[in-house]
Amino acid sequence: MNHKLKKTLILVNLGGPRTSDEIEVFLTDLFTDPFVFDLPLPEFLRLPLARFIAKKRTPKVKRTYESMGFGGGSPLVSETEKQAKVLENILNEKTTIDWTVKVAMTCGYPHIRDPEFERPNPNTIYLPLYPQYSRSTVLSTLSHLEKKFHECPVGTGGYVPTFARDSKYHQISARFIFDFFSGTLNETEFLHFPKDKLTTDWTNLDLVFSAHGVPMRLIRKGDQYMQEIESSVQGITEALKSYGFKGRSHISFQSKVGPAEWTTPSSLSLIESLAKDGKFIAVFPISFVSDHLETLEEIGEQFKDLALETGAKSFIRIPAFGTYRPFMEYLAEKVLLADGSVNECLCKKMGGESLANCRFK
Repeated sequence: MNHKLKKTLILVNLGGPRTSDEIEVFLTDLFTDPFVFDLPLPEFLRLPLARFIAKKRTPKVKRTYESMGFGGGSPLVSETEKQAKVLENILNEKTTIDWTVKVAMTCGYPHIRDPEFERPNPNTIYLPLYPQYSRSTVLSTLSHLEKKFHECPVGTGGYVPTFARDSKYHQISARFIFDFFSGTLNETEFLHFPKDKLTTDWTNLDLVFSAHGVPMRLIRKGDQYMQEIESSVQGITEALKSYGFKGRSHISFQSKVGPAEWTTPSSLSLIESLAKDGKFIAVFPISFVSDHLETLEEIGEQFKDLALETGAKSFIRIPAFGTYRPFMEYLAEKVLLADGSVNECLCKKMGGESLANCRFK
């Protein structure tokens, strides 16, 4: 009797409250994470401050989520679950292995610390859904797993590295943008699919690649996030030229929280500047792979209103990948390779520091 080899893939995302009742828990997880809420304070001061900020921000955040129309929560978890289902089908189609794909979050539920998420190894593979490396996302994920299992996942064969500098990722991103403007995407597969009609040739647009910002304090610690974003945008822009793109590409950063110095230019200031010059503007969420608060509300509503009010000829939000088939197949390829060939500390190289239980020290 033949038994198929069983493997588990765990998609990891930052998370989002599924309902309004989970908002404070989500924010508390977010702000108590030392790789996200990185302050030069001892833990006995930082943690109470983080919990205070989470509690104070909950009512405001609750109102924002209520305005989105997803029952008072975020669609990020459910969108990640859709991606998991598609990836599971692809992996089972492409291999003779019996794949199960699960979803874990570093903030909120289902939390990565839960017992069902087992030790990373060649049969239990973790894929953080962040194209670019950052201390606040990837290093945070690795730290959660390192604390749980007393070893860093990098080099176990159970971790999929980031892919911001991969030319195939650039090509798929360019194809997605082209498919969007060509009208060949299946609108029903996307949340709040943009209905705006272009009033100019898309190849002459000002294309803004908006990334989630991070505090400059993280960059100064060795975070390669800005270089990762620049590499992604440069590669995608070059790939877009094969589809006839002749416009200008711009990099900007969104979602700043607090008074600290963050990565610049801000998306708000860049879009306002382009709008005042009467540009035709499109925004692609370069650091997100599924639509949620930052893409639907911040880009789709706030940025759009600002652009049109300050003189833009037009503004259009390009969706995040979601379950876009070429991207899902690309992720499946990355999973099958995993990190078996990694022989150095990616945390040190990309994030500026090694974790305590690093096998490459």
